Amino acid sequence: MDYEVVIGLEVHAQLLTKTKIFCSCSTTFGNEPNANTCPVCTGLPGALPVLNRQVVEYAIKAGLATNCHIAEKSVFARKNYFYPDLPKGYQISQYDLPICETGFLDIMVDGEQKRIAITRIHMEEDAGKLVHPDDYSGVSYVDYNRACVPLLEIVSEPDMRSSAEAVAYLKGLRNILMYLEICDGNMEEGSFRCDANVSIRPFDQEELGIRAELKNMNSFRNIQRAIDYEVERQRDILEQGGQVVQETRLWDADKSISRSMRGKEEAHDYRYFPDPDLLPVLIDQPWIAVVRETLPELPQAKRSRFMAEYGLPPSDADILTGSRQLADYFEATVAKVANAKMVSNWMLSELLRHLNDDKRTIETCPVSPDGLASLLKLIEAGTISGTIAKQVFSTMYAGKNNDAVEIVKDQGLVQIDDRQALQDIIQQVLATHPEEVEKFQQGKTKVFGFLVGQVMRQTRGKANPGLVNELLRQKLAAGDDRQ
Repeated sequence: MDYEVVIGLEVHAQLLTKTKIFCSCSTTFGNEPNANTCPVCTGLPGALPVLNRQVVEYAIKAGLATNCHIAEKSVFARKNYFYPDLPKGYQISQYDLPICETGFLDIMVDGEQKRIAITRIHMEEDAGKLVHPDDYSGVSYVDYNRACVPLLEIVSEPDMRSSAEAVAYLKGLRNILMYLEICDGNMEEGSFRCDANVSIRPFDQEELGIRAELKNMNSFRNIQRAIDYEVERQRDILEQGGQVVQETRLWDADKSISRSMRGKEEAHDYRYFPDPDLLPVLIDQPWIAVVRETLPELPQAKRSRFMAEYGLPPSDADILTGSRQLADYFEATVAKVANAKMVSNWMLSELLRHLNDDKRTIETCPVSPDGLASLLKLIEAGTISGTIAKQVFSTMYAGKNNDAVEIVKDQGLVQIDDRQALQDIIQQVLATHPEEVEKFQQGKTKVFGFLVGQVMRQTRGKANPGLVNELLRQKLAAGDDRQ
């Protein structure tokens, strides 16, 4: 029997506020354990929470960007469970009255668009973190720095039918949050993390299968691998006549397997009730309108505009709008160089190759948009060849000089356009390689590229490639290559 895969995702996005959701402690990552704490976030008796207004505005932004309805009234609730890293014995979250509901996100998979429904977005506080020493001897430590850090939990409907759709949804959602500048999207530090609810069912069955919840996945690759593993695990169980158990499973990336962590809790297990220390959040339409005015152009709209305005193919537009900073860099360069496709080609090849090799982001790129534009103008003007331009770009990227014109002048890299000088060099190359010339005359035209390469080598890449091709063909066609 073949089965249909059903996937729903619960995403936790840490918000880029300077202070926590219910106290004024810092949210800075990486400080000494328990340095960012106070009586509120460590759950001391008598300490009362005070809501951070910016968290509410960030939640409204996320809701608007994902086509959600923004509730005029939302309520904080206590979610009761008992872990060592949860100092109060409950987590302040939202339950039956969340701040955002019934949204959607459109994704592209294999060239086809699909709409994924978003059930809800709600605000909540994060828990602390258990630290297990390498020399574990039955003792664990608790770091409460992360306790009370503001989160948005974004819950999808079970609308995804493959791991590829799940990853496309997560990438799209992460990109939106980063465009809004409300989450840094860092999966390794846990700023953007997800739990995947995975089940399978026969294709003719409407009722959902029993699901397993997957945790501990800190990259898109691990999410895809974990989902694929879970689908196969459940299929094997059903095909052997067994029954899938509803549970939470941890993904072990080193062994590429998941293992059972605990039975999956239901909502009633948490005994939700409204938090008596926090008033309902009331949001009016004028406030929503003010927040809406602050929204940037979002990834899908920017992608469509890049294709329409600059004539870019979908593949180029996808990558260039993959981050707001990369898109801004592109447009800042295009403002000075009219050839948008040329800018795109250079960014997607030389620029991203250098950044990837150095594990850097566009924000720390040593070559400014003005610097790249000046380099591309030299190519357009015929001052330097594309080969020389790559050499100049490497010099600029190394931080030695960001002025392409100055580098070309200082290093004597101006393109050779002198026809007579190039004819002399071509004659010399043909005389040095008579066997290749003979092969060309016999119809083996592939050697033409070799001969061009020899001319470029003689000129250290400074010869005008177009002119070299023209003159070399003329010389070979004339048959006077041995004069």
